[in-house]
Amino acid sequence: MPVNIESVRAAARAIAGSVVHTSCLHSRTLSKIAGAQVFLKFENHQFTASFKERGALNRLQSLDTAQRASGVIAVSAGNHAQGVAYHAQRLAIPAVIIMPRFTPHVKVIHTRNFGAEVLLHGENFDEAMNYAHEVMRERRLVFVHPYDDELVIAGQGTIALEMLDAYPDLDTLIVPIGGGGLIAGMAVAAKSLKPDIEVIGVQTARFPSTHCALRETEPQYGESTIADGIAVKAPGLVSFEIVRRLVGEVLLVEEGDIEEAMLLLLEIEKTVVEGAGGVALAALLKHRERFAGKRIGLLLSGGNIDPMTLADIIERGMVRAGRLTRLHVHMRDLPGSLAAVTRILAEVNANIEEVHHQRTFTTAPVQSAEVEFVVRTRDREHVRQIIEALAQAGFRRLGRLRR
Repeated sequence: MPVNIESVRAAARAIAGSVVHTSCLHSRTLSKIAGAQVFLKFENHQFTASFKERGALNRLQSLDTAQRASGVIAVSAGNHAQGVAYHAQRLAIPAVIIMPRFTPHVKVIHTRNFGAEVLLHGENFDEAMNYAHEVMRERRLVFVHPYDDELVIAGQGTIALEMLDAYPDLDTLIVPIGGGGLIAGMAVAAKSLKPDIEVIGVQTARFPSTHCALRETEPQYGESTIADGIAVKAPGLVSFEIVRRLVGEVLLVEEGDIEEAMLLLLEIEKTVVEGAGGVALAALLKHRERFAGKRIGLLLSGGNIDPMTLADIIERGMVRAGRLTRLHVHMRDLPGSLAAVTRILAEVNANIEEVHHQRTFTTAPVQSAEVEFVVRTRDREHVRQIIEALAQAGFRRLGRLRR
């Protein structure tokens, strides 16, 4: 069945009450920062913290009695796996999930906790996919594709129905693209309800598969990206044809853009997103002029992120904002010298986090030392004041270092 507004509406009826009708809220602060009216769709508030539940459930609901008894199989390193496993458990459908061998352990545990049989196989997604087809044939399971399936695409399109129901006057939707199932479904729904609405896709510059496919150019891929949920090297066949027809443009964002967006959402909206969940805001902020004055719907597609990764992003964001700074100071290796520097830092309200005192592994003269301070500061202007205070006291700063 082709994906159209009726299939999306049918999906909405099929999944109603079994997935969260997530909030779509106006952000006054982000609107001011972006120079546009910004409305956020919080799909990171789904039970499994991702929009993937919608398409997975719509596909599972379509199975007949024999197919449900046989069970399903899916390939995923994260969100799709959890969406399939959770709703298969609810519907008493046996589920097998194939994950690459190096999938983070926490994602494996979460998927198993939903009752799925998890098999780790292959070094990457493609190898896991090939193995999944072998298992599917051997066990006669039904394959639930993460993005290239009409019912999955229709399920994802229900997000656009909800956004336009809440805010019918949206001018633009900005949507992450991995394999394309999400944006394809949303574009079908949005363009059917409001033909003049603009649907814009976003990919990371390290995995620009759809961006390049639309331009018929050869993509160059990076080794990894913080937006691993959309690190797909080839768009789906069904989804790409819809994207070609209905999506206005696919923008690219860099890793730093994504980290900045994730930190802003944490600070301003008090919401945690994964890398893929932050790319829509990253694109808006990177291309402010293009979207100036418009009413923009941004999709926060998911919130599954490792806490250690999140902690690192927060620290890196503080460095970029001048709120966490490393200083190298050259001083005489005499009693009281270190105390003098720390006194100056205290006087200018710099909070010391770390001190590393180096006498041996340095090119400084004998009876001299290099000391590295990691200090919490207010902003870049505060950093400048600290440096001036050290210079006025006669201490030579070797340099402000970033991580």
